[in-house]
Amino acid sequence: MYGGSFNPLHQGHVRCIIEAANQCRELHVIISCGINRNEIEPRIRYRWIYQLTKHIGNVKIHFLEDDAAEKVAYTKEYWHSDAQKVKSMIGKPIDVVFCGSDYDENSFWNQCYEESELYIIERDGVSSTEVRKNPYAHWDWIPNVVKPYFTKKVLLIGGESTGKSTLTINLANYYNTNYVDEAGREISERSGTDLLMLSSDFTDILLTHKMNELEAVKHSNKVLFIDTDCLITMFYIDFLEDPQNEKQKNKALADAISDLTHYDLVFYLEPDVEFVQDGDRSEVIASDREKYGNQIKYLFDKRGIEYISVRGNYQERFISVTSRVDKLLNIVNKAL
Repeated sequence: MYGGSFNPLHQGHVRCIIEAANQCRELHVIISCGINRNEIEPRIRYRWIYQLTKHIGNVKIHFLEDDAAEKVAYTKEYWHSDAQKVKSMIGKPIDVVFCGSDYDENSFWNQCYEESELYIIERDGVSSTEVRKNPYAHWDWIPNVVKPYFTKKVLLIGGESTGKSTLTINLANYYNTNYVDEAGREISERSGTDLLMLSSDFTDILLTHKMNELEAVKHSNKVLFIDTDCLITMFYIDFLEDPQNEKQKNKALADAISDLTHYDLVFYLEPDVEFVQDGDRSEVIASDREKYGNQIKYLFDKRGIEYISVRGNYQERFISVTSRVDKLLNIVNKAL
């Protein structure tokens, strides 16, 4: 048996699980869950361990709940009571109890499982407590399967020709991570012009963009940058004609996606840089950028989604956004 709270799972746990599984016919991993403590949802922790062990074949995972309000309240009474629950859960003699070297021979493992051999696996200084304090300062301690849980998502929105796409890519390059491009750019040109889009094109944009985001967050380095979202698509659903009269269906889909999505920072790029016509941008929007920009803001305002207005030239925008992202990631004096 090997147990822990795995709140969160880190590389020290991974080493212990692998070494323990290597040395026994059957390894039972016990996830300790404090139902009255502010811990990562148990099913999330279960999935992390399952994804890391499913190929091994001899690992079984169990939940062990306790109602202690905090870790210091987890007294000896809990230890012995929970040990009996574990023994009952496993249903057969436990030959060996594995633990990391953050415990010793005098730990509760020996006190509660006297009939079992205690096997201590050498571990470095990796600590769930330290990871929780600042996961971004200990990113290498976090398994790849866990990193998406901590990855921050930063959304850039605004009207046409406000520098969203360029800034999104610049930010991804600066933070050595990836980004989600605007899905509508390519899809809207299936007929050569966005003036002849089909209703199904908007459905495709909404679903493709969301799926691209879900995939990208799995491979991001601390932060993921996203160029536009479903509410920007909703703006264009209203702005462009739809002879098939399916606007309401696509707007309902956009609303549903918005309700299911959370961004850690949202930046609205104000239309105070020069409008550049790249061949497919709307001259109608160009003629009154403030008006259409306010329509975009309204979509976010009425849903209570907070955003930070970004103004100035391209350099000022870059500095403004990176200062906020650095704070989000607890980065101090990021080296240039």
